[in-house]
Amino acid sequence: MSRTRQLIELELARGAHNYLPIELVLQRAKGSFLWDVEGRRYIDMMGAYSTASLGHSHPAILRALIKQARTLDVTSRAFYNDQLPPWLEQLSGLTGMDKALPMNSGAEAVETALKLARKWGERVKGIPSNQCEIIGCEGNFHGRTLALISLSTEPQYRENFGPLLPGFKTVPFGDARALKKAITPRTAAFIVEPIQGEAGIRLPPEGYLAQAQALCRQHNVLFIVDEVQCGLARTGRLFCFEHDGLRPDLIILGKALGGGVYPVSAVVGNAAVLGVFRPGDHGSTFGGNAIAAAVSRKALQLLSDPELIERTDRLGQWALHTLKDALDGNPIVRDIRGKGLLIGVEVAPEIGARRLVEELKQRGVLTKDSHEVVIRLAPPLTIKKKHLRRALEAVVEVVKSHA
Repeated sequence: MSRTRQLIELELARGAHNYLPIELVLQRAKGSFLWDVEGRRYIDMMGAYSTASLGHSHPAILRALIKQARTLDVTSRAFYNDQLPPWLEQLSGLTGMDKALPMNSGAEAVETALKLARKWGERVKGIPSNQCEIIGCEGNFHGRTLALISLSTEPQYRENFGPLLPGFKTVPFGDARALKKAITPRTAAFIVEPIQGEAGIRLPPEGYLAQAQALCRQHNVLFIVDEVQCGLARTGRLFCFEHDGLRPDLIILGKALGGGVYPVSAVVGNAAVLGVFRPGDHGSTFGGNAIAAAVSRKALQLLSDPELIERTDRLGQWALHTLKDALDGNPIVRDIRGKGLLIGVEVAPEIGARRLVEELKQRGVLTKDSHEVVIRLAPPLTIKKKHLRRALEAVVEVVKSHA
């Protein structure tokens, strides 16, 4: 039995079956490349769901991690540390917001934002106790906690996990009229991904997000953007909402915020909203620890580099045009869409994206399917154009082989 098979069988025997990975076992990573235990090299077109936006094992990130780990590690929020205050100032400055609250995972940060919205709804807006409503979008993916599956419209995420939490409702993504109709005096917040990543890289109609923000302002509803996947330079802007000139009340960040080596997430927002929390209302043992703050400070410095952002925008436009030109008129392609280096190639359901992703693996390109019909393309933002070109050529070859 191969080493790959041994490790996969061991994980299947001893681990819970809550994922269905592509069948290979990774051992090493550097930049835009991954190596499996058999020594085969692959171009990373997955980017760990945008976590590895700076590439794998970025030397500056590793230096920040090692230096801080040797100096001060995790002490909990029972005490102050010297890394968190400058991180808070840096993140607030980049977003143009007043305050930030650190957590670990994206799901934790979304939960934090929803708790903030509910307390703000009662204490500031005056919604009666236990009657706050929060509106999300159909097709959303904010995480898999009990609260977040209560907001989800994906049947598998909800089945057998009831009773679900009350106070959540959804409207079609991109439909401002539906949002307007759904808002009531009890609505505390509207939460939206500027680009729906897990739903298959779905972009809303032009002007939708601005209309949604205007409706929120009109009805005194918090406008919350979840940029865990699409934020931090991924779409050719530091924040995806900048494409529409928006100013959210709360911004949720994660994944790339930890430089690809440490779990870091955050909710950033106005003092009027974050200010509703008092000591004891919310917390995290690891959130805001010295290592997380030090690593994230370096990641933010690198991700906010104007040259990196401009290059991502330029490279993303080139990649989108390359795919569209090469696959124009292909009978199995339903759509090619995206912004920056967040691109989806949707194929016919009878073909399915999973088999295409498996074939890409055989050609030395790693990625994952979304919702069974979309090939996700989200490489590290630092990928060289020649390697991106090779990966796109492989995508085109695989798709054309099934036409």
